[in-house]
Amino acid sequence: MNKTWFRLGIIGIFIFSFSLRFWGLSRFNTLVFDEVYFAKFGNNYLTHTPFFNAHPPLSQYLIGLGIWISHHIPIGRETDVNSLTGSLLSPGSYRWLNALTGSFIPVVVTLLTYQVSYRYRLALLAGFFTACDGLFLVESRYALSNIYIVIFGLLGQWLLLLALQKQKQKRGFWLLLSGISFGACVGTKWNGLWFLGGAYSLWIAVWIIQYLQSFDSTSRTPLFPYLHFFQNSHNSQIITRKTPLQNLTEINIWQMFSYLGIIPAVVYSLIWIPHLQLDQRYGFIEVHKQILQFHLQLGGNSPNIHPYCAAWYKWPLLTRPMAYYYQTAQSIHDPLPVFGPPLPDGTGKIIYDVHAMGNPFLWWFGLAAMIFLIGMVIINMTIPGIEKKLVFIPKNLSIDTWIGLFLIINYGANLLPWVKVTRCTFIYHYMCAVIFTFIAIAWFVDQCLLSYYRTLRFLGVTITFIIIAAFIFWIPIYLGLPLSPDDYRMRMWFNSWI
Repeated sequence: MNKTWFRLGIIGIFIFSFSLRFWGLSRFNTLVFDEVYFAKFGNNYLTHTPFFNAHPPLSQYLIGLGIWISHHIPIGRETDVNSLTGSLLSPGSYRWLNALTGSFIPVVVTLLTYQVSYRYRLALLAGFFTACDGLFLVESRYALSNIYIVIFGLLGQWLLLLALQKQKQKRGFWLLLSGISFGACVGTKWNGLWFLGGAYSLWIAVWIIQYLQSFDSTSRTPLFPYLHFFQNSHNSQIITRKTPLQNLTEINIWQMFSYLGIIPAVVYSLIWIPHLQLDQRYGFIEVHKQILQFHLQLGGNSPNIHPYCAAWYKWPLLTRPMAYYYQTAQSIHDPLPVFGPPLPDGTGKIIYDVHAMGNPFLWWFGLAAMIFLIGMVIINMTIPGIEKKLVFIPKNLSIDTWIGLFLIINYGANLLPWVKVTRCTFIYHYMCAVIFTFIAIAWFVDQCLLSYYRTLRFLGVTITFIIIAAFIFWIPIYLGLPLSPDDYRMRMWFNSWI
């Protein structure tokens, strides 16, 4: 595959994502799930209405920007309007900018994957699989904040890799942009800090690896690429090709502290200025105390606190997704049920459900691929030292090992901090981590497609088609399409999904 086809592939992924996110965007003329907060807060900035915000304000600024633009440009204007945000607005006016932003997430995943691997097909597979996920689709179609954490965090990682590719004297500009992106990520929600933690963890890991490589005098070829079930003609290229991650040790501690420490902190602080000017009850320090107190009072991960509370260990297996919107109607020809109480149980013949649920097979396959990568990285880094009873890491680690290291560290950095969180958490908190499992399963499929063995190539194709078929099967509950009770139950495989 050449660069032209790669660019065409990126355009195709964007068009696919864009179409799904904008089709029927204003279907429900109401506030869906946390739009009762974020859409209203975004409009509050336009109406100069003071309010307490339990999160940093960047995503609400952007939602407000989308509303403001829709007032001046015919974007998101429809005949259906509501006043639930405090102003008379069409639902498209407070949703369209999120939909546009969400459309770019698969593109950024594609670019990030290419930057860490220099493989066109792997990058396109990662972007396409991301476009086939249900939770990202749902979150992009409503005025919510989580897509902004993900896209700013991924942009920070991508810009960091671009900086590592540049010559030292040209590196500062890209590091500056990376720091700004990480600051915007944290300025959306505090858990955006985990993306920055992933960058620091990678930097420390590469320093440790290069130190341990200094004890290797054998230049042993890594074990994994020659395991028979993944043997292919590309292995020699895979082993010798360099990844930007290996340049991380060219960034010293002062550069890390300034570009990825001071810059994000400054950006984060500046983001608060408009909000603090609007709501002058609290200063910068006090508002953070109030936010922390708010989250500490949310209670533990129990259905008694919220029916959809889900602890961190429930996320990877998708055991507790959540309904963002659920209404019933007598007929598909009835007006869409957006106002008023639902029909009594058993009387509705049509179900409208917007379910914040990932593509099950994409998530399950991605988790399996991540576990596989953990095993691969451990084998490549430890087996040579164990065999020689020495502490060292081989100098010529394969690019697959570096890819695995990048995915594992970022996945862990975005998941493991939640282990100590005691407040009620939800499936959408996993979005920052699960994105790296999409790249992991793309890597596995790409390896299968490169294999000499027909069985493995068939496996790669089969996994891809299962992911696509699953996305099509569950798309009615991502888009809130009308379903009969039988069709709805057919998609709710487990009671914990309801």
